[in-house]
This record gives sequence, structure tokens and C-alpha cells, in this order.
Amino acid sequence: MKKIFLLLCYLVIFRFCVESLYGQVSNDSKFVVHTVDLKQQTLKFYWKNDHGINIGNHKNLKTFLKSKNQELIFATNGGMYMKDGSPQGLFIEDGITKIPLDTSKKDYGNFYLQPNGVFYITKDNKGIVCKTENFRPDKKIVYATQSGPMLVIDNKIHPVFKKDSKHLHIRNGVGVLPNGNLLFAMSKGLITLYDFAEFFKNKGCKNALYLDGFVSRTYLPSKRWGQLDGSFGVIIAEIKEIN
Repeated sequence: MKKIFLLLCYLVIFRFCVESLYGQVSNDSKFVVHTVDLKQQTLKFYWKNDHGINIGNHKNLKTFLKSKNQELIFATNGGMYMKDGSPQGLFIEDGITKIPLDTSKKDYGNFYLQPNGVFYITKDNKGIVCKTENFRPDKKIVYATQSGPMLVIDNKIHPVFKKDSKHLHIRNGVGVLPNGNLLFAMSKGLITLYDFAEFFKNKGCKNALYLDGFVSRTYLPSKRWGQLDGSFGVIIAEIKEIN
């Protein structure tokens, strides 16, 4: 019995070491989590293909990238969208503003739950999440997407969120870690906005932004999570060149 017990312990330790090596283990079993170091990894935002057609989902993005000898490493839907699949609010791609900033505060829905915010990437490989009212156009911005509400604002959970809320959905979002890396997360099950925001805050994100709800999809094969379906607007993706 002692030998069997020791063997089982060795197997558990071995599995943990192997899975850690390949990025399979996450202490956050309720979330699909991916971190990005913009100095080491390539992150881009996508909307339409070369023919001006909405890419729409991760399966189509994989096909699109393959035609360019590129591999899809990670992808998640990057914000809310209109009925035609166009981004709701600001969208900047390759330094070009495709959709202008939406500063309206009179409409309804999560997007307009104030403060909402912007997630953007600069030429010097910095990822930033800020309130919409604090966003300033800059030639250094390469990609940007607007969404709402903010989840974490200056290290505080959005004041409107309630821990005992009955509004439960699948949710995905992005935050900036203390070391400057980006933290992407999608809940595997239904969750409140408060609990989702608390996840980012507990990870040390001073600011974090809600991207979307029940339509959320994440493609992350390194974590055995390969959602390719769906139909949405902006897609945030990590890619790499195929040699």
C-alpha cells in the first residue's frame, strides 16, 4: 500500500510538472486565462479580411491567417458590436481609426454603463486600459477597441457592481498586470460582473475592461480550450509566423 501511495504521489507531481511546462495548469479553474507580454508576443486586432468581409469568428480567423503563413495562438472576441458586425465604439487597426470614439452617455446596456473604457496597444509595445473620458488620440496607438463597463478602475471594483447580483453570464475581459503584461480571461461558467471584476483586481490589475458577455468565445489550444464558433465583431488575437 505504501508503494502504491508513493507511486500515486509521483504521478501527481509528474503530471503537474509536465502540465506546468506546457501551460496546461491554471489555479483559476473557473476561468480560461492567458497572459501576453507584448515585448515577446505578437497581439493584433481583427475585424475584416482582405476582401472587406467580416471575419466573424476564430475559425475564419485561423483560415485567414493560414493564408498568410501565420498561426493563431490565442483569440477572444474583442468588444461589443452592431447588428452588421461592425464594432460598437472606437476601433483602431494598424494605426487607422475605422470607427470613432463613442462618448454618448444616454443609451442603455453594458457598453454605456459609466464609466466604460478603451483598451489599446502602442507602437512601443504597451497595453493600456483606461476610462473613455481619459482616452486621448495618439499617433503611437496601433490598435484600440472600446467597450464597457470598466471592471476595475484605479484598483477599485466598478462602484455599480453588486456582489449579490442575479445577473449571471459568461463574460470575457482584459486587464493590465503590475508588470505591464496583459491578462485576458473568460469565465467558464455563469458569473456576476462583481465576481469577474474581483478576479482581475485580485490578480493585481489596476484597470480592467469588460469585453462582452454570453457571446464570448476564446481560442486557446495550449489550455485545451478551442472555441471556433460564434459570430461577432472585433477579434483580439495572438499570432506567430510559420517558418
